[in-house]
Amino acid sequence: MSEPQSQTKSMLLVAAAALVDSDGRVLICQRPPGKSLAGLWEFPGGKVEAGETPEACLIRELNEELGITVNNACLAPFVFASHGYDSFHLLMPLYLVRRWDGVVEAKEHSALAWVKPAKLGDYPMPPADAPLVAWLRDLI
Repeated sequence: MSEPQSQTKSMLLVAAAALVDSDGRVLICQRPPGKSLAGLWEFPGGKVEAGETPEACLIRELNEELGITVNNACLAPFVFASHGYDSFHLLMPLYLVRRWDGVVEAKEHSALAWVKPAKLGDYPMPPADAPLVAWLRDLI
């Protein structure tokens, strides 16, 4: 029996949100030039900092990236992605968010798009985000 290979990649925990508007559309954000995976479309969110919960991270990131305020009670855990990149392994819980305060605006992204779940596959996404599209398409 062979020994399991040691894991040399670090684990990166990122929290993401699928904001769903009253028309059933989901918000996706285009990564800006100069960032890795620039030009691809992703769900808003970000890296969970040391000592931070995924929910607290998401509340902070949605305010920083989109200028909106979200209450913890409005974050509904939905599904997660687990994807191995070359230098790290990403674990990304995706939360559904149907209620927030403020007007969504692009503060850190090149563009924003409100998209029907059936059309999300038309937008090129990072490898970790892409598998989440089927869940949104099938369950929203």
